[in-house]
This record gives sequence, C-alpha cells and structure tokens, in this order.
Amino acid sequence: QVQLAQSGGGLVQAGDSLKLSCDASGRTFGGLNVAWFRQAPGKEREFVAAIDWSGVITSYADSVKGGFTISRDNAKNSAYLQIHSLKPEDTAAYYCAAGTSWGHWEYPFLGIKYWGQGTQVTVSS
Repeated sequence: QVQLAQSGGGLVQAGDSLKLSCDASGRTFGGLNVAWFRQAPGKEREFVAAIDWSGVITSYADSVKGGFTISRDNAKNSAYLQIHSLKPEDTAAYYCAAGTSWGHWEYPFLGIKYWGQGTQVTVSS
C-alpha cells in the first residue's frame, strides 16, 4: 500500500508559478509511475501529466504542454508538478496518483492504484 500526501497548492495570481509536491510512503515508490490530474468545479477529472518510474519518460496533456513540468526524486519518494505562468483556467483541485501501468489516463483511470488527497490551486486574474 502507498500513501500519497500532497502539498503546495494555494491562492495565486495569474502569471505566478507554483510547484506542487507529492510525497509517498509505504511500499517502494520508485517502481510506480506517477501522474497528475486536475478537476475544476463542475467538470470531470482530467489528465495533466505523467512520469514513468525511472523519470525518463514523460507525457503531458496538450492543454498544458510548455506550461507544466513533471519531475520526481525517487531518493526522496517524491514527485512534483511545476506550473509556470498560471492562468485563471488552471484553477482546479490537483491530484497526484500512482500506479504500475502506463497510460489509461482517462476515466475510469485504470492505470491508477493510489490517489493523493488533492490540493486546491486558485488563480486570480
């Protein structure tokens, strides 16, 4: 079993940058792929970015390419999502997640076994 604890959200202004953290405990984190999702009010949860267990392969939703960077540090059992130049439309609850399968990022999220508790990011214009 893996527990994912998130931090780093908050209220920011448009144009600011933010780094979200996802700290894992429990089983070996290094063997898991990690993904970030977000869910805006009244909308479905959507895929944002993913990084494979080694940190070599990454994948991004088209809507965030160039503006988001996913990374991980297996020695620290942590993964990160750096958001550059935030926009009001980035306002959402952000969730980190982990699993052993790559892909399947759409509902019902078959590639995901573990979820973080979510962290709110609110961007004011």
